[in-house]
Amino acid sequence: MVRPAGSIPSGTVLDLGCGTGGDAIWPAGQGWQVDAVDISPTALARGAAAAQALGLGERIRWSSHNLDTDVPAGSWDLVTTAYLHSPVRLDREQILRQAAAAVAAGGTLIIVGHLGAPSWMTEPPAHLDLPTPEEIVASLDLAGWTVVAARAVVVPSVASPEGVPGTRTDSVVRLRRTG
Repeated sequence: MVRPAGSIPSGTVLDLGCGTGGDAIWPAGQGWQVDAVDISPTALARGAAAAQALGLGERIRWSSHNLDTDVPAGSWDLVTTAYLHSPVRLDREQILRQAAAAVAAGGTLIIVGHLGAPSWMTEPPAHLDLPTPEEIVASLDLAGWTVVAARAVVVPSVASPEGVPGTRTDSVVRLRRTG
C-alpha cells in the first residue's frame, strides 16, 4: 500500500481486491477500521488468519465479492485498490468508477497498478492492460476531486526464477474528494 505517513487521519478503509490482506492489515495496525474485499475465499481466510495472529482481527471485516458485479455499498474515508490486473475479463474502469463513488466527502482514493513487467522479463505477458497514471485519471469523472499524485514509481521487483534481481515500474494515483 502507498503509506501516506500520517497525512490522512485514521477512519474507515475499503480495500478492493485485497488478496491475502497486506494492504488491509497495515492500516488496521494504524488504527483504521477496514473492509477487505476479494473474490477468493482462500485469500480472505489467509488474510483473516494473519490479522488475527497480529491481534487485528477485530479491526478488519473480510468479505467475498466479485468486483465485476458486486462492489460493497457504503462510503469510506479511504478506498484503495492495488494491482487490478487479470488474465480473465475484468472491467477495471468500471471498478475504479465504483471505487471513486465509495469515497466519502473529504476522503481519499488510492489506485496502484503495474506499468510494465519486471526489468528481467524479456517478453511480458501480452494479455495485460497496464494503463498509465494519466490514463487512469482520464478514465474517471473527477468533478469534485483533487489529483494529489499521478505518477510512475520504480520499485524493487521479485527476483526472476533464475534469481536475477530487478525493478518494476508501477502507477500510483492518489485522489482527494473535495465535494
